[in-house]
Amino acid sequence: MTPYSLAFYTDVVATGTVLGIRPTDSPDRVTEVLGPDFGENVFGDRSMCRDYGLTEFFWDRPSADHPWSGHHLTLQVHRLARRDRTLVEETLRARYGRFAPRLRFEKLRRLLERRGVPLVEIPDPANAPYYRRFWQPDSGVSVSVIAGYGEYSTPDNLKVGDVNSIQASVGGE
Repeated sequence: MTPYSLAFYTDVVATGTVLGIRPTDSPDRVTEVLGPDFGENVFGDRSMCRDYGLTEFFWDRPSADHPWSGHHLTLQVHRLARRDRTLVEETLRARYGRFAPRLRFEKLRRLLERRGVPLVEIPDPANAPYYRRFWQPDSGVSVSVIAGYGEYSTPDNLKVGDVNSIQASVGGE
């Protein structure tokens, strides 16, 4: 993995943002930074997801006459194992270069510790024993890591110790 893509992941975990975009930012702000090349899913008139490939942003609102309110963003790191270059947004490739098909958790953790950004393991009963979850308290970011094989197949043939996803939520929930 190139140092630049590792810098992207460490930046996201340390700041809870993607290129400065916060989970609370509007759909227009996300489009302004990442561009118009996304898939959009609207669920009724109360929730919406914009899928850029690697990065997804989620919003909700109480009703159609209210503005969208940011809920969370997720990096679907496991998708990169498909080795499809189009899964990484052009904006990210232009800034960070090539992204490897897998992200080893221990490598990410070491780089974060060098920056003074610790990760704390937290219980994840809904996904145990197949996944482990780590939390960065200052940024409110969680990292999901493949912990084992079992009833649910490991996504995209990842190995134990690979990062599955990274999520930043409003309020760190």
